[in-house]
This record gives sequence, structure tokens and C-alpha cells, in this order.
Amino acid sequence: MLTESFIASIRTIEKKANATTAKDIGIHLHEYQPNPALKSSFRKSSTRPNCIAVNATHIFAAQADKSVVHVYSRQRHNQEAIVPFQEQITCLALAGRYDGAGTLVMGTQGGRLILWELATGRQISTPQSHLQPVTCIAVDPTFSFIISGSSDSNLHVWSLPSLLSFLQPSPNDPSQPVPLTPFRTLTDHRAAINSVIFGHSVSKANLAVSAAKDQTCIVWDYRNGLLLHTYLLASNPLCLALDPADRAAYAGYEDGSIQLLDFYKRASLLHPLYDPNQQSTPTQPTLSARWHSAEVSSAPVLCLQVSYDSTTLVSGHENGKVHQWNIPKGKYNAQITDFFLPVTNLLMLPPTGFPTPTTSILELHHVIKPHYESSLFSSCGDGSSSIIPSNYTFTAKFTSTLRLPDSPAGTSELDDALTNASFPTSMLEDGITELAALRNPSTYASPREHTTLQAANEALKTQLDAALCRQREAIARVLKLEEERFQRREDEAVKKVRKKRRRIRMMEAEERAREVVMGKTVKDRMEAEGDEGPVEDGEDGLSSDTDEMSSE
Repeated sequence: MLTESFIASIRTIEKKANATTAKDIGIHLHEYQPNPALKSSFRKSSTRPNCIAVNATHIFAAQADKSVVHVYSRQRHNQEAIVPFQEQITCLALAGRYDGAGTLVMGTQGGRLILWELATGRQISTPQSHLQPVTCIAVDPTFSFIISGSSDSNLHVWSLPSLLSFLQPSPNDPSQPVPLTPFRTLTDHRAAINSVIFGHSVSKANLAVSAAKDQTCIVWDYRNGLLLHTYLLASNPLCLALDPADRAAYAGYEDGSIQLLDFYKRASLLHPLYDPNQQSTPTQPTLSARWHSAEVSSAPVLCLQVSYDSTTLVSGHENGKVHQWNIPKGKYNAQITDFFLPVTNLLMLPPTGFPTPTTSILELHHVIKPHYESSLFSSCGDGSSSIIPSNYTFTAKFTSTLRLPDSPAGTSELDDALTNASFPTSMLEDGITELAALRNPSTYASPREHTTLQAANEALKTQLDAALCRQREAIARVLKLEEERFQRREDEAVKKVRKKRRRIRMMEAEERAREVVMGKTVKDRMEAEGDEGPVEDGEDGLSSDTDEMSSE
């Protein structure tokens, strides 16, 4: 059975007379289904909306009216660290896998962004990009884009890899973008931004939704900077939530009601958000799409979350109550709990209980406190910044045994390096090249030159592979010819031996025949001579005897 929970944070104010919650408890882990119950709590925290972030090992809470972020360990159930900053943190979000080590993205009172790599401690601070405090931040599912909203009514779209890159373009090169600045600004709102959220898709067609105090809610194609549709609302939307399938958005009002924004409500042959004929015409939701309940007081809705199965909507209110709404029926369902203090943030946790859960091989055991590296902006020969600090260290805990070198290769360079029996040759070559560049910056190649050299190397590698292939084919042909020549020589030698043997046998046969013929001739002659001798002697004797007998 799947178990789903949520984390709720409150803002501590003057304690009510009938409140039963301890004053210094500010964060609660509450099971949502199947059995709603409070599981654990964390003390000494008071947060405004959009000021909490969670992963599998830690909770990060930016404190209201203070320039600190509290870090809580979910494994040890205590406060791990209090991290101070130079200015007040007004919102934050976590970029990275839920079960891994990521980057905490924070918005400040002065309109800047601060990025904190949790496993290295590296801190990056952007110049002031908003004219007023940053009120909300969202990170897309691919961890490639950030949207920041501000009280100045603007939305900035940032590239997270560009902000984290060690190779920053030179500010003196007009052909390159200004370092650590947004690459796009969305300016269609006319009042302070209250909330911004991303869709759940990892494709290029993913969308973003923003709500502002001008009582509008806008759906964006943030990659291309296009306004897809505008919804005119009946009240000030304080918070937003998006359906897991990106079919609809939900807005919380100041009077405690919920507004449904159905993206597929309008008839269109195309996707309603991408129909050019409907993009320029704002839509006002119907009264039936606004959910009220007599059991819910008029306390403003400060936060919203949708359950994993998309059937219920959870709302946190200023009076401390947490309610659930039935989405298919579009009506109020029941009260979940009461914290007696304003519930400023709700975060649904990934459900547990799957038969084959997926886990990361890395775990953030403890955070590394941020430290600003001035060497990050040291200039190279071409004016760009690319020097990696010598003390840049990644600290994490392995949760399982690494794959052996003979196992299937990883999907990234890091996986290949971790599973290699020693340091990979490519990594050693890159390290030697980088060290040589540090000694002699003039020999360091710019990104464009590096790309050109890499393409040339690839072409040379292709040519070398083709030459090696031709060489192997030529060697194979030569070996085959030598084998055929050797076989012919062997066959000729065998033929000669056989011919010689036949000739010898023929000579022997002739010799035997000659011996037979000669032996028969001699025998016949001898027999003939033997027969003639005795006959003559006999005749002579007989004659003598006869004469003797006749004389007597």
C-alpha cells in the first residue's frame, strides 16, 4: 500500500489563548493517506510563503524577517545548521533530484539570486536583477531553468547550467551574454507576482503558470517567451498548484475559496493553450469553477498542493487549518488537521511503498556551509572566467555498492569515472591540460577554439579509425595471399613426391617384369639343353648294348 505524506510549515505569531501547539514548533511532517496523523515536528522555525524546500535527507527553511536559513536533518530529526546570509532570504527552491545532492536557489530582499551547492558549499550570487524583493522561485523538472518572480511584476527566466558553470563569458565581449543574468524576462503582469510554478513535463513543450496581485493568472511557454493564455480572476490569487498531468491549475483566494482553471475547457481543434486564435483572448472562469464551503472560514489560502493520484487538493489557511477538496466533484471534502498558526507552506512528498523503489547511489549526509569563492571570477587570457578553486570538493555518501568495471558503463562521465578501475585516461588528459593552462593562461583555448579543436580531433579520430580499418583489411589480404601461396607450394611438393613414387613403382614393376622374362628364357634354355644331352647318351649306350647282344 502506498503512503503519502506532506510537510507543513507555519509562521509563528503571538500565540492564541486556546492554542495547543508549542510556540517554537514551526515545521510538521504529517501523513496524508491512508491514515492521516502527525509523524514528527521540527522546532525553532517561522517561515513566509515560498520559503521552504525539502529533499530526502534535509529540510531548508528561510526564516521570516531574518537573514538566515535553518537546515534540518530528517534522518537525525534535529536542526543541523543555521546558515546566515548578507541579506534576507525571501523565497527558495531546490534544484536537483529528491534523493540526491542538489543546489538551493534563493531569492533575496535586494532582488538578487543566490545559489548554494549543498554538497560543495560553493555559493554564487547574481547581480541585482529585480528592482524589488524576489517573492517566488520555481525550478523546472529537468533542473535546467529557473523562473523568479518579484514585487516589481516581472518574471525572469534563468539558465541554471549557465549560472553554475565555471566558464563565465567575459563582460567586455559584446557578442556574449552578460554573465549571471537572466536570458529572458516576461513582463505581461501589472502587479507583484505572488506565485509561479512549472509543469511536470521534461519536453520542450513544458509550460509555466504565474499568478499576480493584478488578479490575473498567465500560462507561459517560458523557453520561447510566449504568452499562451491569460485568465482574469475574481480575486487576488495568493498561491497556485498544478495538476500532475498539467490539465488544470488551482488558485487560492483571500476569502478561502479555490479557483479551478481548466486548460481544456475551451473548445478547440488544437490544444487550447497552443491555439493562435485563442491565445490573445483572456478567459474569465465561470462561477461553477470556484469552490466554496460553509465549513471553511474566510481565512486566506496561503498554499496549495495536489495529491499523487490527482483526486484531492490540500489547502493551508491563515487560521492554521489544513483542508482537503474533492477534485472530481469540485467541492469541499474534510479538514485534515489544525496547527492553530498560519500554514504558509505545504509540500507533498513522493509516495512510498512501491514494490521496486528507485534510489540514488549518492546521498547528502550533511550540508556544506556556503562560502563565496572570489577565484570563480578570475580572468583567463581571453577575459573569461574558468578557474576552478583548488578546494572545490564534493562531499556525499554512497548508499549502495558501486558497479564493477566489467559491468555496463554508466550514462555520464561521473558514472564512468566512479566505476573505472583507476583514473580514466580522458580525465587525466583533461586534468593535465587544465594544469598546463593554469601555468600558462595564454595557451588556454577559448570555448569556440575548444569546440573547433574538439571537432578537428573527432575528424582526425574518424580518419585514423578508417586508416586502421584499411590497414587491417590490407593485412588480412596479404595473409590470405601468403596462405594461398604456401598451400600451392605444399600441393606442388606433394604432387612431386607422388610423381616420384609412381615413377619408382613403375621402374620396379618394369624390373620385375624384366627379371621374370629373363628368368623364364634362361630356364627354358636350360631345360632344352638338359633334354638334348641324356637322349644322345642313351641312344649311344643302347646301340652299343645292342651291338654287344647281337654279337653274342
